[in-house]
Amino acid sequence: MQKRLYRSRKDVILGGVCSGLGDYFGLDPAIFRILFVLFAVAGGPGVLVYIVLWIILPQEGEADSTGAFGGQEFSNRARQMGQEFSQAVRQPNQRGLRYLGIGLLLAGGWLFLQALNLPWLEWANTRLLWPLALVIIGVVMLSRAFRGEE
Repeated sequence: MQKRLYRSRKDVILGGVCSGLGDYFGLDPAIFRILFVLFAVAGGPGVLVYIVLWIILPQEGEADSTGAFGGQEFSNRARQMGQEFSQAVRQPNQRGLRYLGIGLLLAGGWLFLQALNLPWLEWANTRLLWPLALVIIGVVMLSRAFRGEE
């Protein structure tokens, strides 16, 4: 059976895109979540790519339209994305809220410290920040994997 790329219905935080990518590539969906957030925060196309994937990828179990992806199909999927987004806003995933809260606290704290123009903080420019953040995230993920945590 051929592997298909889809939006997952399990382990969903917002749309199931990262879970679907994780299933397809055999990786932890958290890796894709981190990458999308990093691309978005770094001024990259993270949000745009996520939205496009949310619209064009079928949800797990849906019949795949193997033909042309026409305007009506795009419109239907965009409408479905809007409904899923509003549902996620009304009844948010608690784990997703924790990730968002931690991310906002870290980003806000970092921006606050940068605004203070403290001389001892000059070493931590953005050229060093993202590699350091990736190393820390990698260490945390590996330590959780070795301890057998989810």
